Amino acid sequence: MCGRYRLSRRKQLVEEYFDTVSDEPDWTPRYNIAPTQPVPVIRQHPKEPVRQLSLMKWGLIPSWSKDSSGAARMINARSETASTKPAFRDALKSRRCLIPADGFYEWKRDGKTKQPFCFEVNQGQLFAFAGLWDRWKDPSGNWIKTCSILTTTPNAVTSAVHDRMPVILDPDSYDLWLDPGMTKVEAVSDLLRPCDASRMRSYPVSTRVNHVANDDAECSRPVEPVETQNSLF
Repeated sequence: MCGRYRLSRRKQLVEEYFDTVSDEPDWTPRYNIAPTQPVPVIRQHPKEPVRQLSLMKWGLIPSWSKDSSGAARMINARSETASTKPAFRDALKSRRCLIPADGFYEWKRDGKTKQPFCFEVNQGQLFAFAGLWDRWKDPSGNWIKTCSILTTTPNAVTSAVHDRMPVILDPDSYDLWLDPGMTKVEAVSDLLRPCDASRMRSYPVSTRVNHVANDDAECSRPVEPVETQNSLF
């Protein structure tokens, strides 16, 4: 799964890298993005070849939901079953998006402790998770847009820490993934594969990232793993 990630670039850099436009205000660098928080999402305009960036709540609420109580459990969607799950199958067909990031976190259990690791692509370069989005009308009549990150089997880098990893799309796949006219699930599902391990690295980070309130550069700064720390005393 993917339950925390990092986007330490400012809005202008994200827009330039993904060739997108936005009316959203600038944001501060984020080092510990957590479920149910607003996150930048990139979609293709339905009638024009223009990518649009907007903020959505992380945790998908299907349009048919009676309430929003399940959003925190919908932060991820398994790529292998998304096409058959009621919450995700329509979105996979016609509501796909990119979710920009420059790092994500997973935890490795060692006995009673969990060591957090940060994962990066190309030494911390921007990349995009494969995402799905939907819109839901709350009891007050307001439309709320939400998103979910697709996951897949791990590659050689992530498997040492976790048995799942987020789908990181190849930049050459962005146009196809975002194309609102592409409704063939089989075609887009072929893009949902593990990222090339040679492009990735991981390193242990401080347990500061365990707490949502901590959101600064220290969350993703490399540290000695817990077992090494303990052996020093």
